[in-house]
Amino acid sequence: MNPAIPLAERMRPSRLDELVGQEHLTGKGSILRTAIEAGTIPSMILWGAPGIGKTTIANIIAHTLNVPYFQLSAISSGVKEVREVIETARQTARSILFIDEIHRFNKGQQDALLGAVEKGVITLIGATTENPSFEVNSALLSRCQVYVLRPLGKESLIKLLHQAVEQDELLKQRQIELKETEALINISGGDARKLLNLLELVVQSGKKTGILSITDALVMDVAQKRVALYDKQGEQHYDIISAFIKSMRGSDPNGAVYWLARMVEGGEDVKFIARRMLIFASEDIGNANPNALLLANATFDAVNKIGYPESRIILSQCATYLASSVKSNASYMAIGDALATVKQHGDLPVPLHIRNAPTKLMKDMDYGKNYQYSHLGEGNFIDQEYLPEKIAGTAFYQPGNNAREQELRKFLKERWKGKYGY
Repeated sequence: MNPAIPLAERMRPSRLDELVGQEHLTGKGSILRTAIEAGTIPSMILWGAPGIGKTTIANIIAHTLNVPYFQLSAISSGVKEVREVIETARQTARSILFIDEIHRFNKGQQDALLGAVEKGVITLIGATTENPSFEVNSALLSRCQVYVLRPLGKESLIKLLHQAVEQDELLKQRQIELKETEALINISGGDARKLLNLLELVVQSGKKTGILSITDALVMDVAQKRVALYDKQGEQHYDIISAFIKSMRGSDPNGAVYWLARMVEGGEDVKFIARRMLIFASEDIGNANPNALLLANATFDAVNKIGYPESRIILSQCATYLASSVKSNASYMAIGDALATVKQHGDLPVPLHIRNAPTKLMKDMDYGKNYQYSHLGEGNFIDQEYLPEKIAGTAFYQPGNNAREQELRKFLKERWKGKYGY
């Protein structure tokens, strides 16, 4: 056993029965397992968080079917490499092409795959951590099945740790006691690859003779000394984006730009950062400053065109603007309250007077009866109820305490005369 090979790679399973987690896809009688056992797998996109089995499933498929297998990374490969694989695959039968991080392929690179997938020259297996509806073009997506991988639960992660200690040829040479596992699991952020490699790092850093008792304190000590400051596929990814969002929410442009710099330096996907700012502009600023959403949307478009390193300037402009803007979560709270009401009361009937009445039968059933066209009223307003009878008068949106939304409150108060608390 080569000690230079990371533990996660040494422990990578080659059979479905060895796979931990993803039973909904690979368990007995599951859809993907049935296809693999029948030897008729479709082209597919495996969507899920880092380190939960996407690459492993692709390897298992190739190993089980015993067919030519090609692997590319979208980070380092382009159209040239894709075409070379396709040409090689034409000389063989039933070749599988696995593309890791396929969401990083641009439209031209994805288009290069279309013909070969459609004609069956290759069976494509793409892996992505991003929603394929947004990141894979519709033509390619329509030719693939999308399988969603679920996060690994605590039990699965603990099982992986025990398997490594008991089965890995190198770890078996040591006397290892897994006394505590919480720190290993928390630091790995549910990423099995990071979990196993962190375990190996702790073992290598521990005492060389006698029983090595792995405790949370030992793991934290090793991790603080040796784990990288930013891992865009692990826990730091989520911690730093959280710090970034909370700095903007707290109106601190200095904190926001620092955490932005950490992500830029770590090579974080510009679209991920821009997408989070786009959400933030609506969730945390909303109608207090509608221009925030416009700038965030323009930022998302711009960084898609520019890329690193110049996009760091655009991201900084947007982040500092959002952090410095007046805040309101009134729209966010409104939809949350409305959704809670929908879940509580179910599908309440639409009031008859605001139903559509395109047919005579519907009109005879009083659909649309007594509806008053708002533009015929003074100030383009007529007081009438728009909610189902059971929840009539319920207020979901309460404008925030800021200049812009106070103008909205004044407008609503003038029309509703105190109704809804305005």
